[in-house]
Amino acid sequence: MNTKTINESILPQKELLLQHSLYTKVKTIDDLKCFLQGHVYAVWDFMSLLKALQTQLTCTATPWMPTGNAETRYLINEIVLGEETDIDTEGKRLSHFEMYIEAMEACGADTSEITTFLDNVVTTQNIFVSIKQSELPEGIKDFMDFTFRVIEQGKPHEIAAVFTFGREDLIPEMFTKIIKNFQESFPETNLDKLIYYFERHIELDADEHGPMAMKMITELCGEDDEKWAEVEAVSKIALEKRLELWNAIEDNIMHPDMASI
Repeated sequence: MNTKTINESILPQKELLLQHSLYTKVKTIDDLKCFLQGHVYAVWDFMSLLKALQTQLTCTATPWMPTGNAETRYLINEIVLGEETDIDTEGKRLSHFEMYIEAMEACGADTSEITTFLDNVVTTQNIFVSIKQSELPEGIKDFMDFTFRVIEQGKPHEIAAVFTFGREDLIPEMFTKIIKNFQESFPETNLDKLIYYFERHIELDADEHGPMAMKMITELCGEDDEKWAEVEAVSKIALEKRLELWNAIEDNIMHPDMASI
C-alpha cells in the first residue's frame, strides 16, 4: 500500500464532499458569513494537527536531541513555517488561522463565537470539556472531537493521515470561485482577504505542502502494512467527519433562526 492506493481507496468519500449540496446553498453574503462562522473551527483545529505532528516528529523540548528521521523533521518544519507564519495581503506575518479571522472581520462575519470558544479552551485547559460545553452544532463538535481524539491517541502516521487526506484541497478552489462571483455581485463587501486566504491555501497545498505531506506519510509508514491500514481507516473517518461538518453548516444556512453560530 502507498499514498496512491490510499487516494484511490478514499475517492468515494472525496466525491461525496466535492458533490455536497452545501456549495449550492451559499447564495448570499449572509450565507457566506454563516459558512465562515462554521468553517473557522476546521481552520483552527487544523493548526493543532500540525503542531501535534511537529511535537511528535521533531524535538520541541530542551535539552535538544536529534529526533526521528531528519527528512521527516524537515518536511514538518517547512509546513509549520508556511502555515503558522505566512505573509498576508499587507506583507505581515500571520498564521492562516489569523488570516481567516481577519478575512471574516473584513466581510462582516461574526468572530465572537470562535473567540469565546478559544477563551473557554484556555480557561478549562481541556479541549474535550470545551467542545462539550459549547453550544455549537453537533456536526462541528464531532468534527473537532475526532481531531483531538486522533491527536490524543498519539500515532504520528494517523495524525499525518488526518492532516493530509482528511483536509480536501479541492474544496478551497470551489469556494474561491464562489467568493469571486460574490465579489462581482456585492462589490460593497470586502472579500479581498478571504479570496487571498483561499488562493494562498491552494497555492501552498498544490505546490509545496501537499507533496510534502504525502512524502511525510510515506516516511512514517515505510513498509509497515499495519500502519498503512490504519492510515486508510482513519482517513476515511476524517472525510466522513468533514461531511458531517458540511451537513451542520448547510443546516445553519437553511435554518438561520435555529443556528447557534
